[in-house]
Amino acid sequence: MNILLTGASGFIGTQLVNALKESHQLTILSRSVEAAEKRLGASHQYLASIDLLTHLNDFDAVINLAGEPIAGKRWSDSQKQAICQSRWDLTSKLSSLIKQSDTPPHTFVSASAIGYYGDQKLQPIDESFEVSQQTQAEFTHQVCRRWEDEALKAQSEQTRVCIVRIGLVLGRHGGALAKMLPAFKLGLGGPIGNGQQGMSWIHQADLIALISHLTLDADCEGIYNGTAPNPVSNKAFTQALGQAVNRPACIPAPTFALKLALGEMSSLLIEGQYVTPRRALDAGFVYQYPELAPALAEVLGD
Repeated sequence: MNILLTGASGFIGTQLVNALKESHQLTILSRSVEAAEKRLGASHQYLASIDLLTHLNDFDAVINLAGEPIAGKRWSDSQKQAICQSRWDLTSKLSSLIKQSDTPPHTFVSASAIGYYGDQKLQPIDESFEVSQQTQAEFTHQVCRRWEDEALKAQSEQTRVCIVRIGLVLGRHGGALAKMLPAFKLGLGGPIGNGQQGMSWIHQADLIALISHLTLDADCEGIYNGTAPNPVSNKAFTQALGQAVNRPACIPAPTFALKLALGEMSSLLIEGQYVTPRRALDAGFVYQYPELAPALAEVLGD
């Protein structure tokens, strides 16, 4: 297939390029073509701006992973705007191009996040869960809801749309785990608050495989949770990570200190969800790492 890919230079995108490049022709959208080519290789086509396109007739599929990292900086008003616009604007343009095409891509896979569900305490959640009006006021839900709405505008009889609500991705060289490791390796890790908040994680290899599955399986359509089948509490996660690096993990992080240091962004750590991937399992997707301990062992192994 000829696939248009956004966000290819990121933590997940780089791995997806490696997974797809042997069997598919990739066109990579990047604001810095030179840097992307250096990182990803010269065998792909590169595009500096989505505005250079008037249609997507030449593509079989579009995979949209682009977006300003949500935990990259403190949530000032300007940073919130960057988080939103980097997702909404590009996704809107892709959907418009798909609709303008005479022979549009048959598949549009677009990222979202489990932040869509907001803080749901101990309640188990799958794709059928409907958020409350209170949750709809939360920033992460607002980001994800419009992000998804913009992608779903591309849906038609000719184009199926799959939304992947991604959880905490376990990978050594990127994502949240890479930020946690230094403290845990020093024996300074521990639960956040009471440690009961849910952590819905997924091994990087399983997320790449799931995105590939949704791209290639013509029967897949709609919302899919990009998480492993077995979410855990923050306390259980920190204990497992401590064991994986052979260090104690018993120094708690008080919520008031996180709120003081991170402001509103602290909600990403203090709150959580227990999310399960019912629709991915129903679609026949098989997880290589359904349990946390083996997933961490693989990621952190030498």
